[in-house]
Order: sequence, then structure tokens, then C-alpha cells
Amino acid sequence: MTPPTMAGTLQPDRQVLAIWCARLAIDRWRQAEAGAEAEPDVPLALITETAHGPRIAAATRAAGAAGVRIGTMLADARALCPALEVRPADPAGDLAFLERLTVWAQRWGPWSALDPPDGVIVDITGAAHLFGGEQRLLDDAARVFAARGLTVRLAIAPTAGAAWALAHYGKARQGKGGLVLEGGEDIAASLAPLPVAALRLDDDVLLVLRRLGLKRVGDLDGIGRDALARRFRNRRSAMANPLMRRDQMIGLVPEPMLPVIGNPPAMVQLRLMEPIRHLPLLEVVLVDLAAAMMRMLEGRGEGARRLELACWRVDGEIAIRTLELAAATRDAAHVCRLFAERIATIDAGLGIEMARLVARWAEPLGLAQADLDASAEVHGTSLAACIDRLSARLGTRAVRRPVPFASHVPERAQRWQAPLQPVPAAQESFAFHARPFRLLDRAEPIAVLYATPDGLPQRFRWRGDVHDVARAEGPERIAPEWWREKGAARLRDYYRIEDGEGRRFWIYRLGLAGDGRGGAPDWFMQGLFA
Repeated sequence: MTPPTMAGTLQPDRQVLAIWCARLAIDRWRQAEAGAEAEPDVPLALITETAHGPRIAAATRAAGAAGVRIGTMLADARALCPALEVRPADPAGDLAFLERLTVWAQRWGPWSALDPPDGVIVDITGAAHLFGGEQRLLDDAARVFAARGLTVRLAIAPTAGAAWALAHYGKARQGKGGLVLEGGEDIAASLAPLPVAALRLDDDVLLVLRRLGLKRVGDLDGIGRDALARRFRNRRSAMANPLMRRDQMIGLVPEPMLPVIGNPPAMVQLRLMEPIRHLPLLEVVLVDLAAAMMRMLEGRGEGARRLELACWRVDGEIAIRTLELAAATRDAAHVCRLFAERIATIDAGLGIEMARLVARWAEPLGLAQADLDASAEVHGTSLAACIDRLSARLGTRAVRRPVPFASHVPERAQRWQAPLQPVPAAQESFAFHARPFRLLDRAEPIAVLYATPDGLPQRFRWRGDVHDVARAEGPERIAPEWWREKGAARLRDYYRIEDGEGRRFWIYRLGLAGDGRGGAPDWFMQGLFA
């Protein structure tokens, strides 16, 4: 689908909705936290790694009130707010979320376009009357986004540039879902009071305009076009040419936009002539659905990773069963075996009259030549099939494997991921010195007797038992991760301990005596040697 174009003059009946997710990264982080519904009242920032060190990518309102600004270095932000907590930003995840949001926003118009890094453009021409008018459409959009926990600013205007400018810099009216600029209004006069940043220009161009004394959009009208054209004649990009951006805003020059078209998941369904109530008949229906699904996926060059089976009962209830696979597959028999236990718990009630199978998650899977040898491996003995069977019985989250993670802190040196997911190349295992194979889930506090505060431990109590130290090696000093910990984080000194019965432990002292970061050092049990 291609968007409508403007040929030199503004189409009076065209209207565009601009959606600006003003706090996209923070809203996504908040929703990813365990059931967090409101933004925490703590100074927290999301950081990105740059060549000069961590830089602030997003911040909570509490952090902003403490002086933390987006784009500043983490060290400078900590100088203003020592209690600042940090989390890694996820730009790729934000962009993927915005792409899904762009497709979902087509509920208000026939096509929508991505406006990275945090915006969506929707053409609502001829669709506003379905919601009772443009203002009611804005109210509906504001209500829906608020229900999803997203902070947005909305605006409607005859051009994408004007709608973007109003959404970012327009003054919102109290109690309204957003701003509306009617097609009959003079766009240039209505947007003249806005800052020149509303023209969507590069930072260096904005700096030049401000140095020239052009701070408002209307200030460009007082300068001859020839003078501005000579000043920016080498600017070929639209984001570097204020004249082109202004003409796009008022509709004199068309602005091409690439609409986002959703890729619907593969889906097959069967409407039954007679309602079924017994499991054997449902298994027959599942076999037909699985075979049809695999044929469809083969035509698309994909394999299923997550399948959803929905059964519509006569009384209107829907029974849904989900299956997630360890690797992409197009084996219908394997899918039916995994679904067998799940559909056994479906209550058919008065009967099931329709069944639908949807591939909610699919991955590219090429065609492979079947082995003609009679001794070829039979499906069901492969690692992926074994993991699928374990996951079907124990749950999707129950089958995981540990992988190394780039951190020198012991409890952060590994993470859990899906069994067959490849390990990221950057997360390579560090060559640590004499680390135990068994680490406690959480370091447990112990009571230690020592001769001097910085000396070797002589006796310690752990879980009610007293252990006399026969041999001790150390310390191995591990500094805190300064980019993640607070400024008052203390050093760790690790010791390898052997008691009188030959049992070996890995303990550490948190902090140093007189380091000015707390009271006396605390001791913890970190792990056990074989």
C-alpha cells in the first residue's frame, strides 16, 4: 500500500496523526520490571556504551529532578546525583517495539509509517468520522495509550511535518487528548511561534540558525529565500535544509514516507460439521491442522517456534493451548506428539465446533534433502526433540542452560538462556583464577574470627557449624563495577579456605577496615570447591 502524495499544493482534506512516545525507553523498562505499574520514585537512568564511556540514554522523572540530563556522561550525572541507579538501555528492543506499535496504530488509519526513534505517523484521511471526529479520535488514542502504560503526545495536522511539530512543541490544551490543526487554517501562521527545532533539522543546522538569530519558525519568513538558499546550498539532506523542511511542513513540497505493512502469522482453521466432545476426534482434527500448517510454513520458507491452538466451544468459550519449540520445525508428527498432553486437559463442554492453529513465532527454515539411507536418524532422538519433550512436561522456563557473561563479579559471570540459543560472541568466558564450580545462589553471611582486620581468617561459623581454618590462600581482590554500583560500593577480598576435615570453601571480605565506606567489614560465603 502506498500513501497518498501531494503534488505541489496541499490537499485540503488530508489529515495526519503524529504519535510521539515521549518516554518510550523508560516506559518499556518499567513494563519489563516485575509487575511495575507506576514509574518508581527513585533516580534511575538507562545508559548506552560509547567510545568515551557510558552515556545517559533515558532517565526517570526523579532522576531528571535531580539534574540528570539525557546525553550527559554517566560520571557527570553521578556527580549531580550520587544515588543514581543505572540499567543498560535496549535501543534494538525499543525499535522493535516501535515497529510493532506502528502496525498496531493502523486501527486509526489505513496506513502508518515509522518515525524513529520514538514516533509514529498515521494517515487518518477519511477515517476520523468513524470515531466521531478528529478530537474524539485523539481522545480514543490517548485513552488506549494510557491503558497500555505509554506516555504519548498526539497531534493532527494536514501534513506529517506540521503534526510532528505540534506533537513535540505544541501547547496541549487542558483535558484534550491532543492538538488538531484544521485543513482550512493557515499552517505557516499557526506554527510560526514554534521553535526552529520543530522543523526536524540536524543539531548543527539548528546551531547555525540560532547564531543567525532565527529562533522561531516564523523568523524564517523575514529572511529572503535566496539568502537562505545560498547559506544552505550545500545541504542536500532534508534534515539539513530548513527551506525544504518548512515547505514540507506547510505542504508546498511532498514528503515521501514508507508505510509499514504487518506480516500476519501463518494460520489454519477448521470449521467442523458436527461438534466434537471426545479426545480421539480432537487429535484427528489436530493432525489435519498440523499438516496444513506445515505446508503453509514450507511455502513461506519458515519453521514454527511457537504454536497456539484455539478451540471454540458451542457455548462461546475458547480453550487455548500454547506450545513453544526449542528449534524451528516443520515436522507435523512431532508437533502433534507435543500437543497430545496439552489437549488432554481441554474441557469440550457441549462440543467443539471450530479449531484454529496459529504460528505466533516463526523463523526462516530452508528446505533440506531427506536422507535416503535406511539407517538415517529417526526424529525424536535429536537434541531439539528431547528439549521440546522436556519443555512440554516441565514448562518452557524450566529448561535452561548457563552461559558465560562478561563480568568479573562472580554472581554476574553467568546467565541463563534457552538451550539451543547461540551464545553471543561478545560474552566470552574469562580466565579466572581457581574459581569453584559450585556457587551459592546468594552469598550467605558468616561470622569470622581473625587476628587482624586485614589478616587471614582463623575460624568461621556458617549455617550453625564452626570450622577451624587449616589452610588459607588469598586475597584475590575484586573491585565493584563502578558503572553499575553506587558510589559507596566496597571492595571484595576473596580467600580459598580449607578446614581441618579437608573441606574447601570460597569466602570473601566485603570492604576494608577504615575505608570510609561503612563500618567493620562483613564476611560472606560465596561457593564451595569439589
